[in-house]
Amino acid sequence: MQAGKVAETTPSKEVRRVSTVGKPKRIVIMGAAGRDFHNFNVAFRDDPTCDVVAFTAAQIPGISGRRYPPALAGARYPDGIAILDEAELVHICRERNVDEVVFAYSDVEHAFVMHKASMVLAAGADFTLLGPARTMLKSRLPVLAICAVRTGVGKSQMARWLAGLLKQRGLRVAVVRHPMPYGDLERQAAQRFASLTDLDAAACTIEEREEYEPHVLAGNVVFAGVDYARILKEAEKEADVILWDGGNNDFPFLQPDLQIVLVDPLRPGHETTHHPGEAVLRMADIVVVAKTNSASEADIHKVSETARNIAPSATIVRAASIVTLDDPLAVAGRRVLVVDDGPTITHGGMPYGAGYVAAIRAGVGEIVDPRSSAVGDIARIFRQYPHIGRVLPAMGYSPGELADLQATINGANADMVIAGTPSDLSHLMPLNKPVLRARYEFAEVGDPKVSRLIEASLRRAGVLKDARPA
Repeated sequence: MQAGKVAETTPSKEVRRVSTVGKPKRIVIMGAAGRDFHNFNVAFRDDPTCDVVAFTAAQIPGISGRRYPPALAGARYPDGIAILDEAELVHICRERNVDEVVFAYSDVEHAFVMHKASMVLAAGADFTLLGPARTMLKSRLPVLAICAVRTGVGKSQMARWLAGLLKQRGLRVAVVRHPMPYGDLERQAAQRFASLTDLDAAACTIEEREEYEPHVLAGNVVFAGVDYARILKEAEKEADVILWDGGNNDFPFLQPDLQIVLVDPLRPGHETTHHPGEAVLRMADIVVVAKTNSASEADIHKVSETARNIAPSATIVRAASIVTLDDPLAVAGRRVLVVDDGPTITHGGMPYGAGYVAAIRAGVGEIVDPRSSAVGDIARIFRQYPHIGRVLPAMGYSPGELADLQATINGANADMVIAGTPSDLSHLMPLNKPVLRARYEFAEVGDPKVSRLIEASLRRAGVLKDARPA
């Protein structure tokens, strides 16, 4: 009886394996609207030995159900490629005779990756991670890359600071940002943002504006999108130096001449717990211990020692994250609702951000719990991420989610809003409460100074002839 059962199940698996001999390898790419598309573009789009049958989508709501369009997928995919829900992964593998699954998103625990691998292996397919050598594009210009071991360590503020430093040295800087193509993919193939009007015209989500707005307001031109070979060519036309502004804890899409990696002493131990953050740290030329003005010396020492052990050739420096509030006296003793950066608070795992820090320092009377007014997608997010404290993550991946965020803010029993998100909420939605902005900026601490190390790298590249004092 048992032998009969084996005979019933084995032939179908054998048929599937035999049927693929001499035919293109059938591939699924697991992603979250970013690294997945890039990996396809550089590794699979023009490879006749591979047939990508689907993308799967996770992390970002509303991404599945679309198609990667023919204009981006290329001549081998005249109908484009389906983007399906990751929850259907095992079914997809079995029903579509998938040979290989490529994991292509970031800031997830190592164990999470291997649980996904186990599901794929049990469905009969191989499980693959593509590395830097296969996915990084080479620029004709020097590339400085800013990465981190986790979301929310402070990459964006350091990228803004570094762009300012380079401009002070007389260099033209193009900021190339890790992708966030959450809308019309064909329209977002290669984007250039030089003004707030550009952001409005592109209908950028809150999550996109959190990254692009501060750069634009600082006079930086940001390039992003889907097709990074095309994006890089456009960026190179306007720059002496390319600044890669990384997303999550991913490694760069561009081959860096200098890779700067931030570690977070407020989350000691996370340097080696998340994919691909550990790999990113092992690739570092410079390790920046961020937020040293808010962390204990013991935790600063702990993350420094970890970095020294697994990236022994990297130079370790310290930095601070300086939080300011537009008008602290205006909120003293008042009931306030705190809105903080969305990705940092959700999959980044932080219970609060800069807005909460600013509120506590300003001596507010009460921080209103946003759960009491949360509706729709915002209420769902609180259920999905129970670690979140008394802050409202600025989520707006879709018009519906943006409307729920607006309703949650307007429904809160608060006198004022402290917004720690880098995006200007008042520009995006009518609010019934005054909004004060909490801002955070990068600052060097002690020696060695990261500015000196960067200048030395640019001098070696022949870009910077005369380094002035920082």
